[in-house]
Amino acid sequence: MSLIFNRLRTRRPAPAAPTGGCPYAHTHAHQAPPTRPDPVPEPQPVPGPQHTPEPRPKLRTAPPPEPQPSAVPPSGARQSSGTQLPPAPPPFTDPDQAADFIRQFHREQPAAGDPEQRLRGVLDEIGRTGSYRHTPAELAYGAKLAWRNAARCIGRLYWRSLVVRDLRHLSSADDIAAECFEHLRLAGNGGRIRPVVSVFAPDRPGRPAARILNQQLVRYAGHRTDGGVVGDPAGTALATRARDLGWKCAEDRFEVLPLLIRERPDEAPAWYELPDDTTLEVPLSHPEHSWFADLGLRWYAVPAISDLTLEIGGIRYPTAPFNGWYMGTEIGARNLADADRYAMLGTVAERLGLDTSSDRTLWRDRALIELNIAVLHSFQEAGVTIADHHTESERFLKHVAQEKRLGRPTPADWSWIVPPVSGGLTPVYHRYYDPVDPELRPAFVPHEPW
Repeated sequence: MSLIFNRLRTRRPAPAAPTGGCPYAHTHAHQAPPTRPDPVPEPQPVPGPQHTPEPRPKLRTAPPPEPQPSAVPPSGARQSSGTQLPPAPPPFTDPDQAADFIRQFHREQPAAGDPEQRLRGVLDEIGRTGSYRHTPAELAYGAKLAWRNAARCIGRLYWRSLVVRDLRHLSSADDIAAECFEHLRLAGNGGRIRPVVSVFAPDRPGRPAARILNQQLVRYAGHRTDGGVVGDPAGTALATRARDLGWKCAEDRFEVLPLLIRERPDEAPAWYELPDDTTLEVPLSHPEHSWFADLGLRWYAVPAISDLTLEIGGIRYPTAPFNGWYMGTEIGARNLADADRYAMLGTVAERLGLDTSSDRTLWRDRALIELNIAVLHSFQEAGVTIADHHTESERFLKHVAQEKRLGRPTPADWSWIVPPVSGGLTPVYHRYYDPVDPELRPAFVPHEPW
């Protein structure tokens, strides 16, 4: 199951999903849906009512109007003096979104009791302060719902198992970096990868929270040279920025990027080297070809997405890194194979002695399979959790069936759910899914610009 997210691919933009990607490392969209997939269609649920949230308001800077001796006239009415009262600004947090979440939380968690008392308290807090604070139980369940709602994630069967770290009391870059390192240790778990999310301070009226600039907590740098890019081309921009801030790099092929955290909009980000014990990596070998180990390939074990905002009940947590575990194709079919990433297919084909003179020899396909065999083999030999795309496809359909029994839809983006290797051989290929609602919350969503 992998938290697979890599918005670094070239593809026709799909309609916005409620997540910026899959919370399970599913970093890439795969092939586009077939023109005529010829599945057996299932009855499609009628989407529920949708509403468009109001735009995020600006804080009022003008003083409130003087108290009037008579009742306050309706909005837009003129007083006898000829002046017009300015309309009251909307609250920082949308009370409708807050109410929707509180009701859902109590509906799905009956032990929480009747929602009305809590709802009155939330709406009163929003009226007084512009926002409100989740209880620890609300935060934990909201984060799990965000994973369950992730339309691009094939690993949602395990959404209830997410470990939620409540770190809302932390907002400084130093504290965030230290807890991100602890996140990687906890999630790595000696190779038995655990799904974890660490939730730091939310945005507040007039106080935007800190943000992590890295797409993932662990990612490899890319270095531009006269001979091309050394390392991961997807990591060149962040590596350049880190060097400008003072980071000293060795320009290796698999050099771990530092963590960049911006505490405030008007400040330069701080950078932090990742301690060695936070970065579990797997050297790659092949069960049949001894030369494969000589290629010097490796990959990290914990795909922790760190550039999305966790939105729950109208509250936005822009610093909330989260992870699951990898599905092998994310490494073997995308990160190491894509032409704009490590582009290893030609090298593997050459070592295999394949005829690369024509596309009709399917040399890329054959090299791709061997590369994926090496990834699965190496992670298994190292005792590090990883899933194959056939097993994960079966698990996803089990999740769909469970949700259906509970009367809930399972929105899914077909192009992200179908694996990039042997898609037509997996059961997730041959069917339709519930439509994606871009307004569905809770969700992991792209950061709002500062």
